[in-house]
Amino acid sequence: MGIMKRVSTIFQAKANSALNKAEDPRQTLDLSYEQQLDNLTKVKRAVADVATARKRVEIQAEQLKTQGDKLAEQAKAALAQNNEPLAREALSRRQAITVQLADLETQHATIVDQEQKLTDTAQRLQTEVEAFRTKKETIKATYTAAEASAHISEAVSGISTSMGDAGAAMQRAQDKVAEMQARSGALDELLASGALTDLTSTNDDIQAQLDKAKGTSDIDAQIAALKTQVSSGATTELSSVDAPAPDAATSTEETK
Repeated sequence: MGIMKRVSTIFQAKANSALNKAEDPRQTLDLSYEQQLDNLTKVKRAVADVATARKRVEIQAEQLKTQGDKLAEQAKAALAQNNEPLAREALSRRQAITVQLADLETQHATIVDQEQKLTDTAQRLQTEVEAFRTKKETIKATYTAAEASAHISEAVSGISTSMGDAGAAMQRAQDKVAEMQARSGALDELLASGALTDLTSTNDDIQAQLDKAKGTSDIDAQIAALKTQVSSGATTELSSVDAPAPDAATSTEETK
């Protein structure tokens, strides 16, 4: 029994939690307002029914009074004709009507009292329903504003999270670019040093060796020229050694 009770409690708690999440307070307030309007309508209908009953008693009382007055005139007419037995019968019937009128007056007083109480109740309910409606609309507006504010906060939080993720993604992209640039630079250095073969180049290994040998021989020639200048005391600058010999056209122009 203990386990089953706990399971039942857990299910009930989960059900209440789900209902609380699904419940919209604005709809609940509108439903409560509609129910109060229905109750107010019932009370007003009851007031109308009591008022109808009161009016019916009043009409009946008026009819009995008319009959009583008529019987009194008939009794008077019978006595005028020296017909006392008929006069007594008329007065006897009038007496019965008087008793009925007394009962109707009692009923009428009771109905009037009930009608007044129901009218007061209807007026009080009317005031309460109107106050509830005003408060309901205020709460609904406040809830709507709070809900919008919560949605904005969630959106801002989502944007902040997205910006953080975007920043992290941008940083990863920059790191990736830097890594690729570093790898590219390392490959260029390896290709330049000859440690790796550039498959995209049109020169073969023999040509590369020849180019390297040519570069070495040029340096050797420059070294030999510098040694000659130093030994001869010449002041020719290194740039003159490197400069190419002027062609014939240039020499002719200078001679002119």
